[in-house]
Amino acid sequence: MFRRHAAGVAIITANLNGKPFGFTATSVASLSAEPPRFTFNMARSSSSWPAIANANYIGVHMLGLENQALADRFAKTRDRFEGDHWEPGPFDVPILKDVAGWLVGKIQMRLSFENNAVVVVEVVDGQVGDDGAPLLYHGGGYSQPRPLDYEI
Repeated sequence: MFRRHAAGVAIITANLNGKPFGFTATSVASLSAEPPRFTFNMARSSSSWPAIANANYIGVHMLGLENQALADRFAKTRDRFEGDHWEPGPFDVPILKDVAGWLVGKIQMRLSFENNAVVVVEVVDGQVGDDGAPLLYHGGGYSQPRPLDYEI
């Protein structure tokens, strides 16, 4: 059923002992405005889980249509950080270049449930990128929003 629910595509990054980690996620959600917090879910069997489990700070990168190759890279390959598409950011969190926006946050809580985890993060820094159409995940593939003929 959740294949019918469109979700924004993001990339989560972290640094563990000087090594960058990251993965593509569709579970990022705003939690509160004051203080600004967000959540995301992940499998504890993920190769990035040790970094998320032990890091104090993480990054979340919101993706636009032009970032589809980046989303695939972080979802399907192991060479996620080879190249010049990223740089160290606040608290040494890997920051991806040319994305719709990024946030760096301090992990407030990790809630484990069976083989999964819900992570709560408080925002400490961020930057908005160029305006554009968001990259969505729907029906097992990437998609984009279309304007409706209806106007308010």
